[in-house]
Amino acid sequence: MAVEEANASGRLGAVKLELLKIDDQHNPAQAVNAAKKLVSDPAVLGVIGHFNSSCTQPASAIYHAAGMTQITAASTNPALSQQGFKTFFRVAATDAVQGPKGARFAAGQLSVKKLFIIDDKTTYGKGLADAFEKEARALGIEILGHEGITQGDKDFNPLLTKIKPLAPDLIYFGGIYPEGALLLRQARALGITAPFMGGDGIATHTLVELAGAKTAEGTYATMVGGDMKKVPAAAAFVTAYETRFGKLGQWSAYGYDAANILIRAIETSAVKDRPAVLAAMRTIPSFTGITGEVVFDAVGDNQNQFIGIFQVKTGELTYVGPAE
Repeated sequence: MAVEEANASGRLGAVKLELLKIDDQHNPAQAVNAAKKLVSDPAVLGVIGHFNSSCTQPASAIYHAAGMTQITAASTNPALSQQGFKTFFRVAATDAVQGPKGARFAAGQLSVKKLFIIDDKTTYGKGLADAFEKEARALGIEILGHEGITQGDKDFNPLLTKIKPLAPDLIYFGGIYPEGALLLRQARALGITAPFMGGDGIATHTLVELAGAKTAEGTYATMVGGDMKKVPAAAAFVTAYETRFGKLGQWSAYGYDAANILIRAIETSAVKDRPAVLAAMRTIPSFTGITGEVVFDAVGDNQNQFIGIFQVKTGELTYVGPAE
């Protein structure tokens, strides 16, 4: 939508943007292949991606070596911006903010005294779970255990059978919705009634679809941003998006803002090449997007670090309020 709107506006003059889509298949090795393909094409001026931190991490080194702007809407691992890559930018808040805010919500609003933590051993999942655990311990919550699973596995009954007699007040999962849904289904089948909580990796209606509305009911998730349907500046975007694509995704607005920021850099660059676009990115003081004000710091992180709390209620992922 952002590319089409920019082309239709004519503000880029004779330049017409083309969106080149590549699927990294949620796989770090494929992400590297995708990055190499993109940097090998001189017409590619910048990259919006990747989604997963475990994919962004290896790919970012390739973009850095090529001097090509990379802006991710969704990769939240804090270490990504600490690599010294001047080509890296991020719209989303980081897990260094999301994890602790989730722990404070669990302690303050849910009165959790003891919990068990599971992560998927990825750059994203483990990083988020570790940040959550550190703050939870500082708040006096008893950590009954912290174990990892492997993405793609289907049977989590041995781990859940171990967790059941510990009777946690909460099970926290650092990972993505496919495994999150399976954990929920298998936990409930074993009679584990403790509520689940996770991060933005499970903050999607797809979790509800995979787990089932009844099974997912009550699940909490932290998410970068709040309810976009309640943001006046996003009203036109939400209507246009849902008319064309159906249900608004949790990351859709962030992808839209990321694209528009890159387009702004292309528009303002004196010469339409990678060095000029990167230089323009560095000179954009701020960007007023539909997700809010985006201001990049020296390492490319967005200084707007808002985190919202969501909960599955009657089959819908519902915004609870800001995480403090």
